[in-house]
Amino acid sequence: MSAKNETQIITATAVIDSQALLNNYQQIKKQVPQSKILAVLKANGYGHGLERIAKLLSKNTNTDAFGVARLDEALLLRAAGIVQPIVLLEGVFNQADLPIVAVNDLQIVIHNKAQLDALIKITPKKLLNKQIKVWLKIDTGMHRLGIASNDFDYFYQQLQTSNNVQTPITLMSHLACADDQNNNLTNIQLALFEQLTSHLNEPKSCANSAGICAWQQSHYDWLRPGLMLYGVSPLLNADHDRKNDAKALAIKPVMTLQASLIALRQVNAGESVGYGANWTSKQHTTIGIIAIGYGDGYPRHAENGTPVLINDRIVPLVGRVAMDMITVDLGHKSIDRIGDIATLWGKGLPVEVIAKHASTIAYELLCNIKPRVQITVH
Repeated sequence: MSAKNETQIITATAVIDSQALLNNYQQIKKQVPQSKILAVLKANGYGHGLERIAKLLSKNTNTDAFGVARLDEALLLRAAGIVQPIVLLEGVFNQADLPIVAVNDLQIVIHNKAQLDALIKITPKKLLNKQIKVWLKIDTGMHRLGIASNDFDYFYQQLQTSNNVQTPITLMSHLACADDQNNNLTNIQLALFEQLTSHLNEPKSCANSAGICAWQQSHYDWLRPGLMLYGVSPLLNADHDRKNDAKALAIKPVMTLQASLIALRQVNAGESVGYGANWTSKQHTTIGIIAIGYGDGYPRHAENGTPVLINDRIVPLVGRVAMDMITVDLGHKSIDRIGDIATLWGKGLPVEVIAKHASTIAYELLCNIKPRVQITVH
């Protein structure tokens, strides 16, 4: 057989659609044109590649800033040539990190007293006589990170009068239940934020992805899109409610996870498949084995019946997910062939749907993509 006719097999591969990413960015700008965008890239760009996503946005959009969780993520972006403002969304945890923040022109979130003290007490000389841009995070009801509302005036005044702080100070909070449009906690949080900050002429930020989509009053000066930037609906019940799904939001999946069929076999009625024999066929059928498993980041706890897209039709996952492969029921009339490409999530099969079948959330599936997964960018 000549090389031209050889079947091409791909193991787990994440196809990154750069045009989908740019579409999603433009949809956010179209929806809220008056606000600046801080694109959230933490957790390796939600599994899409930290530097890859930053470079695509930096080159092709007017993204105003990038948000990461930790200092090492920010330093990777600076080393990759990213010049836009970078915000450390958890701030820094050691005073010794502040000179690194200063020299790399990074911005930090302040959310507790230890961080405040570290910043205002460090000598300007150690900061190379540079001031640091600060985002002050207020806990309005998430009860995770953020200063208590009755401490706001103290923190704000301390930052305002410190020679180590660059003004203006951006005031921010984080919404706990914005994905649920029927939960009144968002209104309570926004009302408290307004009460504390409305008299101050400072930039403000509250809207995460769900806030952008569902809570116009949260938009303020800065948006912080994460999940929706990658083409995944942040709203509750997006796996089955068409009003809340990605199509309704005009966003497109940036990652499509694929792998080839590597084997086919006939299974008779009464025969089981895979570890634990937890699925038994009720009829004669064709089983397909696909080159992806939990070693690649496909969810170990995906249940029997989890949909897989192959040759423009949905087929069910059957048997337990293994480290390197999964099995699907192709049906007794299957004409699928070794080498055919299966889509595990992405274009044509929303990751939100797979998350539902695996009793998890889309965030976890995207962030769990493993290093051995091949990446292609289109």
